[in-house]
Amino acid sequence: MKRSLLAIMLLLASSSFALAQTSGHTFYTNDTLTSANGEAVFQAICQGCHMPDAKGAIGAGTYPALANNPKLASPQYMAAVILFGRHDMPSFVERPAAHGNFFKDTMLTDAQIAEVINYVRTHFGNHYTNSITAADVAAMHPQTAAKQP
Repeated sequence: MKRSLLAIMLLLASSSFALAQTSGHTFYTNDTLTSANGEAVFQAICQGCHMPDAKGAIGAGTYPALANNPKLASPQYMAAVILFGRHDMPSFVERPAAHGNFFKDTMLTDAQIAEVINYVRTHFGNHYTNSITAADVAAMHPQTAAKQP
């Protein structure tokens, strides 16, 4: 009797915790992420490390602030980081072996990369007016860059 009561209590507690964790948040699957815009990509991927306010974090790792960040003056810099990864940030196009299964199935299109860059560069205290296009991002891929003179 005590065991079944304890099991029921644990089941109720865990289901309440799961409901509390999911209320009010949008979770993206690989299928829904493919149609996400820049803000949705930021919310689904970037804010997990860079925080919802884009102010970065220090804890188990160091995640730089995207808010008021002068490095973001160059949209090409941001595209290179997203395309190829940097330090502990994985690539969202190329999959270096060093990152193993981290975001294994999360690939972004050139349009999504351009959209999230343009979103971050115009939010969180950033006021950059020039933008990047999907074609600009596509031209930065290693296979495309190798073909250019």
